[in-house]
Amino acid sequence: MPFPEIVRAFTRIGLQSFGGPAGQIATMHKILVDEKRWIEEAHFLHALNFCMLLPGPEAQQLSVYAGWLLDGTRGGIVAGTLFVLPGFLTMLALSWAYALWRHVLIVDGIFFGLKAAVVAIVAAALFRIGRRALVGRASWAVAAAAFLGLWGFGVPFPAVVAGAFLFGLVAPRRLVGAGVADARDAARPGTARPSAARVLGVLAAGIAIWLTPLAALAWALGPRHVLVQQGAFFSKAALVTFGGAYAVLSYVSTVAVARGWLVPAEMLDGLGLAETTPGPLILVVQFVAFLGAWRAQSGVPPWMMAVAASVLVAWVTFVPSFVWIFAGAPYVESIRRSVPLRGALAAVTAAVVGVIANLSVNFSMHALFAEVATQHAGAVRVAVPEWGSFRPAEGVLAAGALVCALAFRWSTTRLLVAAAACGAAYTFWVGP
Repeated sequence: MPFPEIVRAFTRIGLQSFGGPAGQIATMHKILVDEKRWIEEAHFLHALNFCMLLPGPEAQQLSVYAGWLLDGTRGGIVAGTLFVLPGFLTMLALSWAYALWRHVLIVDGIFFGLKAAVVAIVAAALFRIGRRALVGRASWAVAAAAFLGLWGFGVPFPAVVAGAFLFGLVAPRRLVGAGVADARDAARPGTARPSAARVLGVLAAGIAIWLTPLAALAWALGPRHVLVQQGAFFSKAALVTFGGAYAVLSYVSTVAVARGWLVPAEMLDGLGLAETTPGPLILVVQFVAFLGAWRAQSGVPPWMMAVAASVLVAWVTFVPSFVWIFAGAPYVESIRRSVPLRGALAAVTAAVVGVIANLSVNFSMHALFAEVATQHAGAVRVAVPEWGSFRPAEGVLAAGALVCALAFRWSTTRLLVAAAACGAAYTFWVGP
């Protein structure tokens, strides 16, 4: 097919990619498989399962893979970039508006509503993912261990993912089937011949392209500069984002709050904004970086620092996805037929449920209670809300949003719009 037609198709996909990974993958399937018939159903599913093995946003990786299938490296670069670009530009504009007008009464009311909607959206995601992923006692045990490790013992998120992965490798037979597609149907080889030399070359070139901007900033500004700190942190986060954005948000939120880039309530606001934009939900990291750089005392105009941070963090977050696809796609069939690797993926998928449960608990406490304290008991550190600080209006709106999400199956966009309207109306009539 002509290259300009590929560009038009992926531009359309990028502009229509609302609704999180499920909606984005459905949009790609509709356009590339059903309408254009450029990719066969079985091949599309093989590509999706391969992307599920990788760290990073699986929907963006799938777009890179599809572009690579259609037009090699050039197609992959164009497809992956167009998938992210509309959301990046939208998130940049929304972050800028948030920084300038956050405390305007009507805007404050909108974010009041969005916080409640985000609590419901994360809880609904936990329910849907858990129902699919937790199909045996071993998967339930992995999910529970992940939740307790994060919530009660402060185990770092990368350690949770690594532990689950290793457990799945060691005991794959206990986990295969928990969230892993069957690899036996319609196996089909990739479009490039696997080669160790090729993989090493792609990895070397890709990692150099990925980290060169960060290295240049570190040399020019020093390791303590906010841009360098953000670039280094989100480069590391890009390597541990197994299971989608919800799984890594707990890790990002904890570090971002500890470093003073934002407060927990603002993390909820950022997630609400990311839910309203096209493209990957992980674009919330752009919001985190924007606010952190905007507030940095660097002697540079805040907007310049914030825009630079947005570009840098988007770069270090999404470039690795191109590298993994270009290096690993030729091995997709052999990887999918490996029982240990399928078991490892199943274990990580189960751990993701525990991670999202921890995220849901933390978001709910900070959205529904004015005061949250940390209780210590030996090695256990648990965040506990001050029950007398419960916010009834937020509780009612969050409960209503959850009912609409689960019982009436409202789309994410509809839920966010309705919650924002309710929040604005409540703040206008009752006050902040």
